[in-house]
Amino acid sequence: MDPDAIGETLRRFGLGDDDRAAWEESGLAFEDWLTDRVARRPAGRRAREVYGADDVHDFARRAILDALALEPHDRLLDVGCGGGLLLRDALGTGATVTGLDHSEEMVRLARERAPAATVVLGSAERLPFAGASFTAIAMSIVFFFLDDPIAALRECHRVLAPGGRPAVYTTSPALRGTPAAPEPLASRGHFHEDEELAELARRAGFADVAVVNDGGGQLLTGRA
Repeated sequence: MDPDAIGETLRRFGLGDDDRAAWEESGLAFEDWLTDRVARRPAGRRAREVYGADDVHDFARRAILDALALEPHDRLLDVGCGGGLLLRDALGTGATVTGLDHSEEMVRLARERAPAATVVLGSAERLPFAGASFTAIAMSIVFFFLDDPIAALRECHRVLAPGGRPAVYTTSPALRGTPAAPEPLASRGHFHEDEELAELARRAGFADVAVVNDGGGQLLTGRA
């Protein structure tokens, strides 16, 4: 990619000279670095501004919390917790709340936004928790980036207590190339049709699986 095209792409994603310098130091292909910087492993000034905003992914957050209907006895794990807004809202239900993210920057931000939650650095495919540790699991705009979705769902099933429920919000193929899943992010993500998404959950051991598709946003639910 030529320098002018790189500059235009950075501007399109709201990134600046500090981000360009971070890419040049990274040694990564530009498209891979960009996907990490803005979505897969957010970092930098712009990432804190975006993921610290009160309305970021609010549609997914509301859908997940409505589906889980948390109560004070619940123990929630938010996988890929980002800036911690879902953690903050979940704490308002009285539930015990834990967040996990593989971005050090997002872990720091989530701890700031939801100081009463436990937030740890880790991977969705290797959750650092004992079996049956939680009664509910949330995953908001994360599943799209998982290279091994079955491994992540099996880990979710493992750490859920019997009867525990997952709520996973992700992006359907219909949104490929739209502002919800722009390039080059779309080419580095993983889309699943509704039934394909449901079958992944069944293969991971979940029962009562359902997928609700609202304008291309998919909400996967089930029971451990």
